[in-house]
Amino acid sequence: MPKKERGLGRGLEALLSVGPNIYDGENMQEIEVEQLKARSDQPRTTFQEESLRELAVSIQEHGLLQPILAKPDGEGYQIIAGERRWRAAQMAGLRTIPVIVKEIGEVEAAEISLIENLQRDDLTPVEEARAYKKMMSRYNYTQESLAERIGKSRSHVANMVRILALPEEVIKLLEQGKLSAGHARALLAIGKPKEQVKMAQAIVEDKVSVRQLEKKVRKSRSRTDAGRDQALEVSPEVKDLEEKLQLCLGTRAQVSGGSPGGKIIIEYYSLDDLERICDIIGI
Repeated sequence: MPKKERGLGRGLEALLSVGPNIYDGENMQEIEVEQLKARSDQPRTTFQEESLRELAVSIQEHGLLQPILAKPDGEGYQIIAGERRWRAAQMAGLRTIPVIVKEIGEVEAAEISLIENLQRDDLTPVEEARAYKKMMSRYNYTQESLAERIGKSRSHVANMVRILALPEEVIKLLEQGKLSAGHARALLAIGKPKEQVKMAQAIVEDKVSVRQLEKKVRKSRSRTDAGRDQALEVSPEVKDLEEKLQLCLGTRAQVSGGSPGGKIIIEYYSLDDLERICDIIGI
């Protein structure tokens, strides 16, 4: 069975439904850089100065090879895709740059802005997570509908949004690039904020890889689970179902009891995380 193409995973042309004509002469205009302005909800909030300088040098030598996408906004234009190129063009001293001007609605503009950054791997894990959360709260997307629209899996969107449940100290390390999204996902399995902060600091100091961290977390959880299983006499069958439940829900879950009955304890780390779990269960 052929794999279904999903939303923006096909690129910006797929979303805009204009094919190669997006680059034709009718759409393209030379516009003064001062007439352009950034979106207030641009997913990326940080721009690396060194990277911008390198792009500016390239633009000075070769010009701006890819036009910016913008929409009319009052007496000027709002950038939908290409803010980094626009900033670098200003650094390079360009007075005008090529711009594709298109009438685009707010929801569509937000989608394009998000996917352009995702396709270029420009976002930090925190910026990506906040962008997903903003799309869901502002435009009433569910995790599933947003994932379908941008060509990602629902679990990817859910796991990224969960990052925002980490303590602020950990969030800052993620924003600074000292921790990766993989580190963040492993830290979420710890559950307790104080332990998450302590482990995050150890990761930075000792340069712990994601795999090493996952091993540490598994080891810690094994000790905890072993003590609990011994006390409660959890059967291998129940233990296997518990592991499947945790994989399905993307969070820590405990099953106690067995035959004829027992209870399930599902952990969540924020209201958003609880809503995510309820969405999976179908509540």
